[in-house]
Amino acid sequence: MGTTSTPAGPAVANLLEGIGETVRSMRKKKKLTLADLAEATGLSAAIISQLERGRANPSFSTLAQLAHGLDIPVGKLLPSYHETKSPVVRRSERRDLRRSTPEGMGQAVYELLVPDLNGALEALWVVTDPGHDTSDAPFTHGGEEFGLIISGRLEICVDGELFQLDGGDSIRFDSTKPHWFRNTSSEQCVAVWVNTPPTW
Repeated sequence: MGTTSTPAGPAVANLLEGIGETVRSMRKKKKLTLADLAEATGLSAAIISQLERGRANPSFSTLAQLAHGLDIPVGKLLPSYHETKSPVVRRSERRDLRRSTPEGMGQAVYELLVPDLNGALEALWVVTDPGHDTSDAPFTHGGEEFGLIISGRLEICVDGELFQLDGGDSIRFDSTKPHWFRNTSSEQCVAVWVNTPPTW
């Protein structure tokens, strides 16, 4: 179901409670019942209720489903979300979304290359380890995506069609079509990913 039982540890527990409070607040702000959000996300009302109470550890796919159901970027579900006035993002100051996300997201690093999520697009620095695979929970959301492989290799499936991308290759596709990613090589894949509108 894209969740695991809440692991021990006050830091993780606080993080999960923060995410749960944000989901509940956003749901109520949009005047959605648990049943409404369940229908919009494809998640069960029971799972959403557990998440809101901080009693489940959501995977990245689950967070993405919740965000899309609430019509907000995934980043806004995370307690570390913040606004900034500077248009510049220094390499040392990129927001590491992996560290802001509970375990279960998978073997990948997602760093935000834009100052915030308020613009028409978002850009991410994505590093996936060998074996990273999102095929169990394909993504589907509004907008379109563009990806540029800096190094390594990435397998991308869009609406059932499989593409192998190597360093220097790029791809653009309609995000409303089911899509997933997999690193089948023996080395890390480094890529720049652009989404419009922002999905994080």
